[in-house]
Amino acid sequence: MFELAALDIAGTTVEEGGAVYRVLADVVRDHGAPAADADVRVWMGADKREAITALLALSGTTPGRDTVEAVHTEFVRRLTAAYAATPPTPLPGVPEALAALRASGVKIVLTTGFDRQITDPLLAALGWDSRVLDGTVCAPEVAAGRPAPFMIQRAMELTGVTDPAQVLVAGDTVLDVRAGHAAHADVVVGVLTGGQTEAELAAEHPTHVLAGVHLLPALLGSSLRV
Repeated sequence: MFELAALDIAGTTVEEGGAVYRVLADVVRDHGAPAADADVRVWMGADKREAITALLALSGTTPGRDTVEAVHTEFVRRLTAAYAATPPTPLPGVPEALAALRASGVKIVLTTGFDRQITDPLLAALGWDSRVLDGTVCAPEVAAGRPAPFMIQRAMELTGVTDPAQVLVAGDTVLDVRAGHAAHADVVVGVLTGGQTEAELAAEHPTHVLAGVHLLPALLGSSLRV
């Protein structure tokens, strides 16, 4: 048994068709920094301002804070428009899995590299409020985004969980897995519903690689190891 499940949003609990990374690549390209797919993949799951800063720097010049904020504002505008055109939906089986976990006494906190401009309208559109979740943590609200452990640690603070051995972390990116290990979570799950492959995730030594979050309730009462 565990007390807290800290879960990523895009690609982990929510299907958004990879729009976030298409928009990210487009917006940095339009600001003079064409980014190859491999460049973008490195930043999957990261704080989006951190990702923008790194991708813009590929052009050979370290961007200033004002430039990063301007590009981030454009990123938010374009992603919001993309989500309006094709609304994100819960991944299959996820609402049922979240309900099952909470019914078993597990607290659910979503963590994300988005800020509140994107996160709050997205969750509101899904109807995911306090009846579904115990909290959300956005990367700009902590000292650093993934792979740092701070979002997970903030999720623990929000829910009163003090022992990382009672924490499950799940996400679809390498950075999710690294953050879970950095937080010393006992259960670190890579899921295959997002943009990174089983081989990429397995290379980071998660405790599990699963087809999706819908399988998490099956871990309840198990040894939690593979």
